[in-house]
Amino acid sequence: MAISKVLIANRGEIALRIHRACHEMGIQTVAVHSTADADAMHVRLADQSVCIGPAPASESYLNIPSIIAAAEISGADAIHPGYGFLSENAMFAEIVESHNMIWIGPKPEHIRTMGDKIEAKTTAAKLGLPLVPGSDGPLTSIEEARTVAARIGYPVIIKAASGGGGRGMKVVNEESQLETLMAQAGSEAKAAFGDATVYMEKYLGDPRHIEFQVFGDGKGNAIHVGERDCSLQRRHQKVLEEAPSPVISHAQRNEMGAIVARAMADMGYRGAGTIEFLYENGEFYFIEMNTRLQVEHPVTEAITGLDLVREQIRIAEGKPLSVAQEDLEFRGHAIECRINAEDWRTFAPSPGTVKAFHAPGGMHVRVDSGIYAGYRIPPYYDSMIAKLIVYGRDREGCLRRLRRALEEFVVEGVKTTIPLHQALLDDPEFQKGDYTIKWLEQWLAKQGPAA
Repeated sequence: MAISKVLIANRGEIALRIHRACHEMGIQTVAVHSTADADAMHVRLADQSVCIGPAPASESYLNIPSIIAAAEISGADAIHPGYGFLSENAMFAEIVESHNMIWIGPKPEHIRTMGDKIEAKTTAAKLGLPLVPGSDGPLTSIEEARTVAARIGYPVIIKAASGGGGRGMKVVNEESQLETLMAQAGSEAKAAFGDATVYMEKYLGDPRHIEFQVFGDGKGNAIHVGERDCSLQRRHQKVLEEAPSPVISHAQRNEMGAIVARAMADMGYRGAGTIEFLYENGEFYFIEMNTRLQVEHPVTEAITGLDLVREQIRIAEGKPLSVAQEDLEFRGHAIECRINAEDWRTFAPSPGTVKAFHAPGGMHVRVDSGIYAGYRIPPYYDSMIAKLIVYGRDREGCLRRLRRALEEFVVEGVKTTIPLHQALLDDPEFQKGDYTIKWLEQWLAKQGPAA
């Protein structure tokens, strides 16, 4: 079924990204917005806009009845959720489809399965994905936890079965800590996600975070679109991503890519997804699957030439994958810097009015952002205000282009993390691609107190 009008159930740069893809496909767009986002760029550019509530996300971007009402009022025949907010809410997907609208995303049952980390791990095992050793399901008692920990060996990590972002996670180095930290993890999980369920995994000492982009047509066909290295993280939040990974060989990419593509085909997966792994000593360990578009999808687009949002829409219309695995080529290197409205020394948010804005340009430089001079960055949402994506024929050339682009990037009136990325570029270990998921926090600790 051809889509004629898409309601974009999101805000900021991703809403603008979806709008652009739709317009290039001849599809009209409907922007929904809170009262705080009335002057946002995606609202200005969309064919229609509907205010769905006050500033708090719980009363607007997470308000399912208001979003469905906006879709019906505007005559939208499809909804794209972007990332975050309701993008991995299986109930929302079901409601969209029950209102005879097209859900531009995976099947609701797959969202539900992969949204529960324990169920996701069980499913991944059945699909042949390599797992981190751990409990077979939720931990039901401290006695069971002690038994599992003794089997897999300390250190172990206790994780919340629901949610993410580092909440409900506790590393246990020895048995004497287990009972206390398990209770703390459960309490944090209950407070953050309404679910105290936890499970246990072997704690890997110093891995990298590698994820594979996948696409399925929902009819038993699937491809992988290469890997991204997302190891540069602070408090489990990604700061910079690159594709391909500096440490993954062509043979490893083909081998693991074939495994994840086969798994998605067997699952009958539909649309875009990302399978995330920890990578240590040449081995991959499945940690979770995100059943949505990722923030860092532009680096994959840069090295493949494939428009991932366009592909999402085509698949939602019931069309086949636009490219076969054997025809997909990976060329060059791409890096994405997340630009946040934060003081990079303290990471305190810096909302306020943007007094001047100049995006860098030139060959193979892309900026995804919804801000402009005079725009007021609201304090109610995530602090990411832009993504800078650069491409080069190789990693060295990409780094040189990134340095130049960061020098051109001007955002005045608020503090940003542009200086953080410039400082990273000066570090010899980063220049060599020699980093892990622990590296950035250790690097930040060496930078000294806030200036």
